[in-house]
Amino acid sequence: MQKFSVFAVAVAVLAGVVGFATPSSADMGQVAVIFTKGGFIVGVGGGEGVLRYRGKTYPFTVSGMSVGFTIGASTTKLIGRAINLKGPTSLEGTYGVVGAGGAVVGGAGGVQLQNGNGVILQLSGPKVGAELSAAVGGVTIRLK
Repeated sequence: MQKFSVFAVAVAVLAGVVGFATPSSADMGQVAVIFTKGGFIVGVGGGEGVLRYRGKTYPFTVSGMSVGFTIGASTTKLIGRAINLKGPTSLEGTYGVVGAGGAVVGGAGGVQLQNGNGVILQLSGPKVGAELSAAVGGVTIRLK
Protein backbone atom coordinates (compact mmCIF):
# COMPACT_ATOMS: atom_id res chain seq x y z
CA MET A 1 0.00 0.00 0.00
CA GLN A 2 2.96 2.33 0.60
CA LYS A 3 3.61 2.83 -3.12
CA PHE A 4 0.07 4.15 -3.60
CA SER A 5 0.37 6.98 -1.04
CA VAL A 6 2.04 9.16 -3.68
CA PHE A 7 -0.78 8.33 -6.07
CA ALA A 8 -3.43 9.21 -3.51
CA VAL A 9 -1.98 12.73 -3.39
CA ALA A 10 -1.71 12.79 -7.19
CA VAL A 11 -5.35 11.70 -7.51
CA ALA A 12 -6.45 14.56 -5.27
CA VAL A 13 -4.40 17.05 -7.28
CA LEU A 14 -5.65 15.64 -10.59
CA ALA A 15 -9.25 15.78 -9.44
CA GLY A 16 -8.85 19.48 -8.80
CA VAL A 17 -6.93 20.24 -12.00
CA VAL A 18 -8.48 18.02 -14.68
CA GLY A 19 -12.18 18.46 -15.29
CA PHE A 20 -13.86 15.43 -16.82
CA ALA A 21 -17.49 15.89 -17.84
CA THR A 22 -19.69 13.83 -15.54
CA PRO A 23 -23.43 13.51 -15.04
CA SER A 24 -24.59 15.33 -11.90
CA SER A 25 -26.39 12.22 -10.60
CA ALA A 26 -23.33 9.95 -10.94
CA ASP A 27 -21.50 8.70 -7.86
CA MET A 28 -17.72 8.99 -8.29
CA GLY A 29 -14.55 7.61 -6.80
CA GLN A 30 -10.87 8.30 -7.36
CA VAL A 31 -8.64 5.59 -8.84
CA ALA A 32 -4.87 5.00 -8.96
CA VAL A 33 -3.43 2.04 -10.91
CA ILE A 34 0.04 0.70 -11.72
CA PHE A 35 -0.14 -1.56 -14.80
CA THR A 36 2.77 -3.41 -16.45
CA LYS A 37 2.35 -4.76 -19.97
CA GLY A 38 4.58 -6.62 -22.36
CA GLY A 39 4.32 -8.63 -25.51
CA PHE A 40 4.85 -9.21 -29.17
CA ILE A 41 1.57 -9.25 -31.17
CA VAL A 42 -0.36 -10.38 -28.06
CA GLY A 43 0.14 -8.13 -25.03
CA VAL A 44 -0.36 -9.42 -21.51
CA GLY A 45 -0.32 -7.31 -18.38
CA GLY A 46 -1.34 -6.93 -14.80
CA GLY A 47 -1.15 -4.64 -11.85
CA GLU A 48 -2.72 -3.25 -8.73
CA GLY A 49 -4.75 -0.23 -7.83
CA VAL A 50 -6.83 1.49 -5.23
CA LEU A 51 -10.30 3.00 -5.32
CA ARG A 52 -11.06 5.91 -2.99
CA TYR A 53 -14.82 5.96 -2.50
CA ARG A 54 -16.80 7.78 0.19
CA GLY A 55 -13.75 8.21 2.41
CA LYS A 56 -12.64 4.56 2.27
CA THR A 57 -9.87 2.82 0.31
CA TYR A 58 -10.53 -0.38 -1.64
CA PRO A 59 -7.47 -2.18 -3.11
CA PHE A 60 -7.93 -4.16 -6.33
CA THR A 61 -6.03 -6.19 -8.91
CA VAL A 62 -6.01 -5.62 -12.66
CA SER A 63 -5.28 -8.21 -15.34
CA GLY A 64 -5.60 -7.90 -19.07
CA MET A 65 -4.71 -8.91 -22.57
CA SER A 66 -4.70 -7.22 -25.97
CA VAL A 67 -4.54 -8.60 -29.50
CA GLY A 68 -3.23 -6.54 -32.39
CA PHE A 69 0.05 -4.76 -32.91
CA THR A 70 1.97 -4.77 -29.60
CA ILE A 71 5.72 -4.85 -29.19
CA GLY A 72 7.87 -4.16 -26.13
CA ALA A 73 7.11 -3.61 -22.47
CA SER A 74 5.94 -0.67 -20.37
CA THR A 75 4.68 0.31 -16.95
CA THR A 76 1.91 2.88 -16.73
CA LYS A 77 0.91 4.73 -13.57
CA LEU A 78 -2.65 5.88 -14.11
CA ILE A 79 -4.82 8.13 -11.98
CA GLY A 80 -8.32 9.41 -12.55
CA ARG A 81 -11.98 8.88 -11.81
CA ALA A 82 -14.48 6.04 -11.60
CA ILE A 83 -17.90 7.35 -12.65
CA ASN A 84 -21.36 5.80 -12.18
CA LEU A 85 -20.40 3.76 -9.12
CA LYS A 86 -23.24 2.05 -7.30
CA GLY A 87 -20.88 0.95 -4.53
CA PRO A 88 -17.29 -0.33 -4.52
CA THR A 89 -18.24 -3.76 -5.93
CA SER A 90 -19.61 -2.16 -9.11
CA LEU A 91 -15.97 -1.38 -10.00
CA GLU A 92 -15.40 -5.11 -10.54
CA GLY A 93 -15.78 -6.63 -13.97
CA THR A 94 -14.31 -6.69 -17.44
CA TYR A 95 -13.65 -3.38 -19.17
CA GLY A 96 -13.45 -3.06 -22.92
CA VAL A 97 -10.46 -1.24 -24.35
CA VAL A 98 -9.98 0.08 -27.86
CA GLY A 99 -7.02 2.36 -28.35
CA ALA A 100 -3.56 3.10 -29.59
CA GLY A 101 -0.63 4.52 -27.75
CA GLY A 102 3.06 4.30 -27.25
CA ALA A 103 6.02 5.18 -25.10
CA VAL A 104 9.75 5.18 -25.69
CA VAL A 105 11.67 5.63 -22.43
CA GLY A 106 8.93 7.92 -21.15
CA GLY A 107 5.63 9.29 -22.31
CA ALA A 108 2.00 9.57 -21.39
CA GLY A 109 -0.97 7.27 -21.62
CA GLY A 110 -4.67 7.84 -21.29
CA VAL A 111 -7.70 5.65 -21.55
CA GLN A 112 -11.45 5.58 -21.02
CA LEU A 113 -12.94 2.19 -20.15
CA GLN A 114 -16.44 0.92 -19.34
CA ASN A 115 -17.62 -2.29 -17.70
CA GLY A 116 -20.96 -4.13 -17.82
CA ASN A 117 -22.09 -2.38 -14.62
CA GLY A 118 -21.94 0.99 -16.40
CA VAL A 119 -18.87 2.15 -14.48
CA ILE A 120 -16.61 4.39 -16.57
CA LEU A 121 -12.93 4.78 -15.76
CA GLN A 122 -11.22 7.92 -17.05
CA LEU A 123 -7.50 7.47 -16.44
CA SER A 124 -4.26 9.08 -17.53
CA GLY A 125 -0.64 9.09 -16.48
CA PRO A 126 2.99 8.57 -17.37
CA LYS A 127 4.21 5.48 -19.23
CA VAL A 128 7.80 4.22 -18.80
CA GLY A 129 9.46 1.65 -21.05
CA ALA A 130 9.63 0.89 -24.74
CA GLU A 131 6.26 -0.25 -26.02
CA LEU A 132 4.16 0.55 -29.07
CA SER A 133 0.63 -0.70 -29.51
CA ALA A 134 -2.47 -0.45 -31.65
CA ALA A 135 -4.61 -3.17 -30.19
CA VAL A 136 -8.05 -4.24 -29.04
CA GLY A 137 -8.32 -5.88 -25.67
CA GLY A 138 -9.76 -5.74 -22.23
CA VAL A 139 -8.88 -5.62 -18.56
CA THR A 140 -10.52 -7.28 -15.59
CA ILE A 141 -10.69 -5.65 -12.15
CA ARG A 142 -11.27 -7.61 -8.94
CA LEU A 143 -11.42 -6.19 -5.42
CA LYS A 144 -8.93 -7.78 -3.01
